[in-house]
Amino acid sequence: MKYKDYYKILGVERKAGEEEIKKAYRKLARKYHPDVSKEANAKEKFQEVAEAYETLRDKEKRAAYDSLGSGFRQGQDFRPPPDWFDRFGGGGRAEDLHGVDLGELFESMGLFGRAGRRSRRSFAGEDYEIPVRLTLEESASGTERTVQLDSGSSFTARIPRGATDGQRLRLRGKGGAGVNGGPAGDLYLTIALEPHALFRPSGHDLDIEVPLAPWEAALGAEVQIPTLEGRVTMKVPAGSKAGQKLRLSGKGLPKPGGGAGDLYALLSIALPATLTESEKKLYEQLRETSGFDPRARFK
Repeated sequence: MKYKDYYKILGVERKAGEEEIKKAYRKLARKYHPDVSKEANAKEKFQEVAEAYETLRDKEKRAAYDSLGSGFRQGQDFRPPPDWFDRFGGGGRAEDLHGVDLGELFESMGLFGRAGRRSRRSFAGEDYEIPVRLTLEESASGTERTVQLDSGSSFTARIPRGATDGQRLRLRGKGGAGVNGGPAGDLYLTIALEPHALFRPSGHDLDIEVPLAPWEAALGAEVQIPTLEGRVTMKVPAGSKAGQKLRLSGKGLPKPGGGAGDLYALLSIALPATLTESEKKLYEQLRETSGFDPRARFK
């Protein structure tokens, strides 16, 4: 039997962690993928990398492999330790190893499939994840993005209306290629909404700060405020306070099943930076005539 140094194949140390092994596999799988690689013997290299990753990604398989020992060279003839089969539940024995390679040995033990099986196991390709940045307007109307994969391939992805910040959109079969006829992995598009000058999203709801003049808050008013669909009139009740929220139903981001989130207007009180003489006199007159004490609770 010829020894295969799975760590060397992936280009990692024997003490490498799961994430390091996964990262190394993804890099090499992209490099040797038969559909895009121009490397010599790309298909064989791809299969070799997949076999190494399938062994080292699983704790039990990796433990069994590590127990074979590390003092062998790539391609060197070797035999597993005498008690190795008993320790790891293999169905074979040392005398049955003629013509069997290392990958087939694991398969025959049931570590890659049912005991006694000699054909290589197929398994799904890697899932990929790509961030996609959208404006709120693009989220509201839906849009398209050209997605470029590390393998060099690209395609156009449709982003549905109402995609929210942090949402993961799954595109089946757009990830890494499967091995030995296994299905391709999936591609996840992670939505990141760009900051907006007016609106702050919260799921499908939106918040907007609406400044009011003091007399609008005190007397009530009808004010024009923007939405993603255009300007609308909002009624402000008399006696409104700073920090109060008013809800405009259905004026947020569209929802996948129909309808839309809400728009919440956060009220604030705005004062003019400078006062004309007539404005100053009116404020002085209000000060003299009003009995309102905003700090009454301090007494």
